[in-house]
Amino acid sequence: MEDRIIDAEEKIEDVFEKNIRPQSLDEYVGQSEIKENLRVFIKAALMREEPLDHVLLYGPPGLGKTTMAHIIANELGSNIKTASGPSIEKTGDLAAILSTLEPGDVLFIDEIHRMPKFIEEVLYPAMEDFEIDLVIGETGKSRNIKIDLPPFTLVGATTRAGDISSPLRDRFGIISKLEYYQKEELESIIKRTSRVLDMPIEDEAAGELSGRCRKTPRIANRLFKRVRDFALVEGDEAITKEMTIKSLERLKVDEYGLDAIDIEYLESLITKFNGGPVGVETIATSIGEETSTIEDVVEPFLLQEGFIKRTQRGRVATEKAYDHLRIAHNESMF
Repeated sequence: MEDRIIDAEEKIEDVFEKNIRPQSLDEYVGQSEIKENLRVFIKAALMREEPLDHVLLYGPPGLGKTTMAHIIANELGSNIKTASGPSIEKTGDLAAILSTLEPGDVLFIDEIHRMPKFIEEVLYPAMEDFEIDLVIGETGKSRNIKIDLPPFTLVGATTRAGDISSPLRDRFGIISKLEYYQKEELESIIKRTSRVLDMPIEDEAAGELSGRCRKTPRIANRLFKRVRDFALVEGDEAITKEMTIKSLERLKVDEYGLDAIDIEYLESLITKFNGGPVGVETIATSIGEETSTIEDVVEPFLLQEGFIKRTQRGRVATEKAYDHLRIAHNESMF
């Protein structure tokens, strides 16, 4: 599958986001309820001089889980160590990470749902009792050793909360779901990014960008970066609404934030399969994409925005999809 500028998964080019990442709860835009609860929990932990309970952050990619983990560490006045679930392949990998922790540190594990189950079992006593049991030596000569750990806070992030086992989920004292952002919040994020990157943006342009970024800050920042490129080459001193619309048309991102693959999906569903119902495997074959790509990358936003519905018999295009593609439909269909 080709790279999509509106794909919310982190890419190498998103490294620039680290420069614009907010450092405190006060700077963090959106997720108000989570922020205010964390503010209380962090303050209480500091007053008790105890580590913050382990935190699980879940929700779609690009909404700020990694940023929130770094802010938690900053607010606690602690260092943060980072790892990802797929990179922890052996118990020794986990032990190496845990052994570097200092009292009060934050350990951030991204994609924690992809950690092998046998690694999870080593993590349980580390989370509960701040100790790990390891088996060392060859078969027949192996022995158990127990390593004491300093008190720490584990912050886990996942886009698939349902894939986390119950025993692991139950060991998190704070579980928070990050929601998609409102247009006004995204405008604030875009304006903050423009200040940090020293490229002014007009209010109308920020509004236009905020409506096309699929309610996701990561995509908003990525689109801002691309529109900034067009503006700089054109010699503009600020990003205007006209420049934003022109740039996004060239990037094939429409007014809803749909790109060429989204449109191809909807057109196939409507023109080849009469709007459905049709199975996801059939749609994937018709547009030459993997079924997993369709389910994980293409469909979530189309479902969220009401362009398609899932039924027991398959996917169905909604009236909104017909209208958006300007394809006539029979009123009795809906």
